[in-house]
Amino acid sequence: MDFYYLIESAPCRSILMLAKKLGLELNRKILNLQNGEQLTPEFLKINPQHTIPTLVDNGYSVWESRVILIYLAEKYGKDDSLYPKCPQKRALVNQRLFFDLGLYGSFADYYYPVARDKQAPVPERLTKLESQLEFLNTFLEGQTYVANNSLSIADFTLYASVSTFEGCGIEVSKYPNIVRWSEHLSKTLPGADENKEGCDLFKKYW
Repeated sequence: MDFYYLIESAPCRSILMLAKKLGLELNRKILNLQNGEQLTPEFLKINPQHTIPTLVDNGYSVWESRVILIYLAEKYGKDDSLYPKCPQKRALVNQRLFFDLGLYGSFADYYYPVARDKQAPVPERLTKLESQLEFLNTFLEGQTYVANNSLSIADFTLYASVSTFEGCGIEVSKYPNIVRWSEHLSKTLPGADENKEGCDLFKKYW
């Protein structure tokens, strides 16, 4: 499987960790966005939206990280533990996946203009991000994992996101349930060390 990615990207790192969990070998292809490699005719045939991560499995292209997580878990999971077949359990995992999409969007709205464009921080945007982290902290009350109290693909994407926030100076430490969950995953998720390396590079890059 060809995997187009950047290690600095949290969505990309979620796929790398899941692949390790599933025992999958990815043919990694770093895509240099600054050089416009995502806009070449060859890549546009694979993914007309020219985004990363992008996975090509025997000629079949998949993009959007949370969709890739679902695809890999459904096709290559040895059982349904990471993405349950039970409609109610699956609905909760899906909710957390969609929640992560909004959570990371709130981070991007706040952080990118400051780090990339050297704009002054907008307090209202930070408040919105913190409100989303409060929700996640609530989800994790009394729970080891973010959905159904068992490891799922939602943990991979949310862990990649939250660890990025921590690396960029967002005060995650004031959310005790998130801290507990994050520390547990940092010790138990395959690829957590590489995820940390990617977070450090992301902070350095921005």
